[in-house]
Amino acid sequence: MNPDPTRVPVVVGVGQSIEREQRVDVVDLAERAARAAFDDAPGLEHRVERLSMVAVSFSKVGRAPASRLAERLGLQGVSCEVTTPGGNTPQWLVHRAASEIAAGRLGGTLICGAEATRSMRLSDPDADFLSAGRPETRSEDETPDVVVGPSVRGMLGPAEIQAQLIRPAEIYPIFESVLAARAGQTLSAWRDHLGGFLSRFTEVAAQNPHAWFRERLSPEDIARPSASNRLTAEPYTKRMNSFAHVDQGAALLVTSQAHARAAGLEDRCVFPRTGATLSDVTPAARPDLGASPAIRAAARAVFEGAGVDVDEVGSFDLYSCFPVAVEIGAAEIGLALDDARGLTRTGGLPFFGGPGNDYTTHAIAASVLWLREHGGLAYVSGNGGLLSKHSIGLYGAEPAPEGYVSADLSGVQERITAAGIEVLEEASGVATVVGGTVVYGREGEVRSAPVIARLPDGRRVVANASEEVLPDLAGRSLVGERILVDGKPPSYRPAR
Repeated sequence: MNPDPTRVPVVVGVGQSIEREQRVDVVDLAERAARAAFDDAPGLEHRVERLSMVAVSFSKVGRAPASRLAERLGLQGVSCEVTTPGGNTPQWLVHRAASEIAAGRLGGTLICGAEATRSMRLSDPDADFLSAGRPETRSEDETPDVVVGPSVRGMLGPAEIQAQLIRPAEIYPIFESVLAARAGQTLSAWRDHLGGFLSRFTEVAAQNPHAWFRERLSPEDIARPSASNRLTAEPYTKRMNSFAHVDQGAALLVTSQAHARAAGLEDRCVFPRTGATLSDVTPAARPDLGASPAIRAAARAVFEGAGVDVDEVGSFDLYSCFPVAVEIGAAEIGLALDDARGLTRTGGLPFFGGPGNDYTTHAIAASVLWLREHGGLAYVSGNGGLLSKHSIGLYGAEPAPEGYVSADLSGVQERITAAGIEVLEEASGVATVVGGTVVYGREGEVRSAPVIARLPDGRRVVANASEEVLPDLAGRSLVGERILVDGKPPSYRPAR
């Protein structure tokens, strides 16, 4: 028996926006994307009961962007909300909406997001995009929108915070160091490896009209350090980092199959099949810094819920803020980096652009367009924090016989959390480096060299290199080296 079409969720309207010349704000870009989604699904604006805005992190924004957007769009009487930060939240929003439609609790919703970081920095060259979206920088003259979404707590532990190991651009390279060491590769050789698969991302971005960089780059263009492509943190060059200085927006109109059918738009529907969200433990506490139990378990639950396996999927968009996110995301579902189906539908955050938490909205939109043309199934993953929060969705060009299925995650999060390793804030003695990186300044000088190290009793410690040893660490992989740690926060020097 086919499910009741009033309880079959569909993505029926998608829209994206990009601005390269005029100065705009977040709501401008979100409005453009939303109107494009309405144009893509004419006649369904009145089905919107809720407007969800993806959290803005890299641009200045008021405390009620969803309410402001609803007013611009003329949506009266809709509930308005914003999410917690995290690149996984767009997929989480789709999963929540699909579950509510399947349960008969929601008729339709508009999911939007945008970042106007380019415009902000043109207006204020000294603006710090990393803190622009924090609440203390926002206007206090409006009632804030309701906040929803997975908790942002627990992405960093006291040890990482104390050691000031908090920037994604320094933590992701530590994860990468584990994969390079495991493969027995030098950092230079591993950079070449990364450039190889990232080059294929640029081929996708070059064909995407909403991508920020529409230029094909060779593996050498990405991997080889140069004046325009400096080393940032071993083994990454600048072109391997997510590029946040963009003005981009995206929107999704999610409703029921029955509403789409009544509007004569059933042939434009894409069907969310299932979704799952899980979190990994804090970086230093992860048993394997080069793996993600949360991605593995969430993806397994999604495939099992949909009754398919990875070989039946035609399109993938793996979250791609840094290369290691792609490598781990692919490995955890048994996908080779050179799989002929490709690993991105958008072009990846370093090349398509990294509009804060909203990239995955673009990935879902691009996957919807692909499914309309090619049919089959599409897999989308979103990652929040430091490879911390993971939301995974599976979409189909045709409805599933059983309708939308919520993935079974019974007890999984508890098991992932329980497996975390104890991390000390203070330590003294010999330790072995599990993962580490060397961070460079703009002039090529070694600025820091943070590591996560294992103590003899198996506990972990986060430590920074002593000032006097920094110059000797340039270009080195520290994984497997013995170090002497001391203090709170711990510092280290090589053990003799």
